[in-house]
Amino acid sequence: MHVRAKKHLGQHFLKEDAISQRIANSLTGHGGYRHIIEVGPGTGALTKHLVGRADMRLVCYEVDTESVEHLHHQFPGLEVRESDFLRMDPDSITEGPIAVIGNFPYNISTEIVFKVLEHRDQFPELVGMFQKEVADRFCSGPDNRTYGITSVLAQAWYDMEVLFLVEPEAFIPPPRVRSAVIRMKRNAMTTMPCDEVLFARLVKAAFNQRRKTLHNALKGFPALPSGVPAEFAGKRAEQLSVTDFMALAQACTA
Repeated sequence: MHVRAKKHLGQHFLKEDAISQRIANSLTGHGGYRHIIEVGPGTGALTKHLVGRADMRLVCYEVDTESVEHLHHQFPGLEVRESDFLRMDPDSITEGPIAVIGNFPYNISTEIVFKVLEHRDQFPELVGMFQKEVADRFCSGPDNRTYGITSVLAQAWYDMEVLFLVEPEAFIPPPRVRSAVIRMKRNAMTTMPCDEVLFARLVKAAFNQRRKTLHNALKGFPALPSGVPAEFAGKRAEQLSVTDFMALAQACTA
């Protein structure tokens, strides 16, 4: 059956099989998972490279009824949940580790990453297709104009890397932007050496005025009644590493 790409769902279906294969092969098994979630399988371009893995249980999350019917027809026996990944409970699949993969709908791709961050102890690895601009923001390091809030919050818990770029003509319909596949692998951080909520608030406050030095950007920040420590005061947010932000959060008073 034919599946129409729906603009309101942010659907762009991959038509280049070699790219689908390359995405599937980018899973490394990091964290020892035996379960994989595919988000937004659509026409099954990526699914067909995942469904045959005998050592893995594949579960697909798809909100498009037309795509769900197509997947059931194309892959009898495949577990497809007509449900929103952003509202799923990982424990409904397993209490153990799970990988996340997909040609993600661009309109929810950032939310997918934050869902993974929320359940980071169960999601040791993610491989996904993003708008290149979004991928750059997640994976950039300090002293880069694309380094920002999402970079720091994601890299606190995951090693992030851009694997390869994908041109618009690889999709039906072609998006108006270039795309990039990124991989997230859970790092060794088990407990942040500072208050997590305070850390996030601090990062957001610093980058919300990223052109200012931290002395000015964080002036009046409640947890820094004595101001920003001298070692950071003259720097801008984009000059601080994730570790620097944790040190700055440690200098705060709760």
